[in-house]
Parts: sequence; C-alpha cells; structure tokens
Amino acid sequence: MKKNILVFTALVLCLISFQGMSQNKSKVIAHRGAWKNTGATENSIAAMEHAIKLGCYGSEFDVHMSADSVLFVNHDHTIKGTDIEKATSQELSQIKLENGETLPTLEAYLKAGAKQKKTRLILEIKTSRISKERSLALAAKCVEMVKALKVEKITDYIAFDFDVCLKVKEIAPKTHVEYLNGDKTPAEILAAGLSGIDYHYSVYKKNETYIDDMHKEKLTTNVWTVNDKSTMQWFIDKKVDFITTNEPEQLFELLK
Repeated sequence: MKKNILVFTALVLCLISFQGMSQNKSKVIAHRGAWKNTGATENSIAAMEHAIKLGCYGSEFDVHMSADSVLFVNHDHTIKGTDIEKATSQELSQIKLENGETLPTLEAYLKAGAKQKKTRLILEIKTSRISKERSLALAAKCVEMVKALKVEKITDYIAFDFDVCLKVKEIAPKTHVEYLNGDKTPAEILAAGLSGIDYHYSVYKKNETYIDDMHKEKLTTNVWTVNDKSTMQWFIDKKVDFITTNEPEQLFELLK
C-alpha cells in the first residue's frame, strides 16, 4: 500500500511539473500575420489565415483611420503613395495589395478572424500623425468595431501611445492591453492598470529583471520583433509569455 501511495505521489508531482512547463512555454505571435514564408502579403487577410493554420497563439496587425473615419489594416501610414489618414475610404478601397487582395478594412479583417476561436487577433492601434485626438478616436472606434462584431473574447490591443492604452482600458476595462513603447517600468504599468508590456527585445536585454518583475505582479510580457534563433532562445529561456516574430515556423521548431 505504501509503495502504491509513493508511486501515485510521484505521478502527481510529474503531472504538476509537466503542466507548469506547458504553462511557462512562450507562445507564438505572427507579426503582421504569417507572410514571410507563405507568399502572403503582410497584414493581409491571407497572412492572418496562414497564422491560424500554423496554430499561432496570435496574429498581429495594424489599424489606421481614413479621412472619413473608416478603419483600415496596414502597417505604414502610407500605401502606394497614398496617406491613409488623408484619403477617403472610397479611395483606399481601390488599392490592391501585392497578393491581389483589396486593402482590408478592419471590419473585413475581424469578420475573417471571427471564423475561428484558437488564434487571437492582436490589434495594434497606430498613432496618428495628425493629432492626439485622432489617435484616441481611432482607439474608441476599434473597441466599438470589436464589440459590434462580437470578437472581444479573441481580441487583444497593443499601442505605442500610452494614452491610447489608457483609453482602451477606460472604455473596455476587461480588455487585454499591452504597451509597446518601452519607456514605462513594470511598476508604472501596474499602476496604470494595463495588462502587460510588449517591448522591443533590446529593452528587455537592458532591463533583465522586467520579465520576472511583471510576472510577480501577474502581468504579461510580449517581445518584438524576434527573428533569429539565438534571440528567440534567450527569451524562451527567460520564460517571456509571447514572442512576436516574422518567422513563426522557425520559432515553433525551437519550442518543440
């Protein structure tokens, strides 16, 4: 009987240890979708769909607001010589991506993402080059669109503008929001009520306690944009929560 109890105890401890290891494993976020090795255009709906097929934890994308307040997905402030903030939605809807897709609206992008529940939509609210007011208006419109399409449960937010992060938390308190700019300490993130940080890898390397400091407060850590194996492994060893990369396939291999 005593031997059986000891064996059972050992099995339970192994299971707990395995679960802990699984929970501590870094998760993969495809930066602008999975595009680099798939032939898809970055930030396209196809790139997001490839990230979903790969089994990525998240697919990151960027959102701007047109002159007439329609939301579009693109990284840069301009596309094919057109300034997104100064163009109308009608003008922007005529633009084709390299893979033949029309420049996606946020609505179209979210509707495509809503067809599944496993990969999270990591929505970056781009900082307006026109005014702070437009940045905050964009934040509010993003949250409104996410709610309208009922994708709150699979959508997280990131932004370089700290006020934008605070705005999202103000209007959607339960939403997961991470700050990007790298100039706030874990204590400041905690005090602001944000969910975590999403900093460039160089910030973490200069502040090696940040990951542990965040985890002690039950806050999340995300790192961008990590594309080489040695840096990926460094963050895996540090148990960062999320690694944002242009090379999701390579990161999955390291995480096996």
